[in-house]
Amino acid sequence: MSSYRDEMIISTKAGYTMWPGPYGDFGSRKYLIASLDQSLKRMGIDYVDIFYHHRMDPDTPLEETMGALEHIVRSGKALYVGLSNYDGPTLTRAADILNDRNVPFVLAQNCYNVLNRTVEENGLKDAVKKVKKGLICYSPLAQGMLTDRYFNGIPSDSRIKTDGRFLHEEQVTGKNLERLKALNEIAKERGQTLAEMALAWLLQDEIVTSVIVGASKPEQIKTNLKAVRNIIFSSEELKKIDELSR
Repeated sequence: MSSYRDEMIISTKAGYTMWPGPYGDFGSRKYLIASLDQSLKRMGIDYVDIFYHHRMDPDTPLEETMGALEHIVRSGKALYVGLSNYDGPTLTRAADILNDRNVPFVLAQNCYNVLNRTVEENGLKDAVKKVKKGLICYSPLAQGMLTDRYFNGIPSDSRIKTDGRFLHEEQVTGKNLERLKALNEIAKERGQTLAEMALAWLLQDEIVTSVIVGASKPEQIKTNLKAVRNIIFSSEELKKIDELSR
């Protein structure tokens, strides 16, 4: 990787359980710095381009968490910082702190897709626009729900069968399945697969900077890239999508 390091954007994050015992998750100064140090050692690199704090911490003062991010940038272990899974009010406060300390905060990373509109409801999307930061979206295909993978039953190698933590059978059966198939009909009318439309729906939003696709096979990446061929939606299409997804 060292031969291409300057051509790559590498990011990592911390905020969920990394090791057992105290100081193993959330947002304390000790945890964030130690977690990044461990990540850098595993990757065999000196710095990352973006380091995210991955979730709000109800027990650690926001000033401490932002101070840790400041230290990480000042020490040269990250070029920029991001905030992930924050709500609008908390992100706004955090942005003010980072701005006062001249810390280059550039991105918010949140779950956002046709079926999950949390960022619209908790003020995050409005806050990102107000403070002029980017929004990068993970789980754009809702753990595979926004594909045709479950239209004819649940495959034995699906994450429902092999994992079951983030996607459950009831989410892709019954009325939910009917709703997904209705969304698929809109995609067909657009000349797209459901997955392509779901990605395009995000990319057409001027507030969205990019999406994180969790492809497990090279062909999935090639398929996902087709979404950029058509990211223009009519007002009627957007209305139908809203009606089916809420």
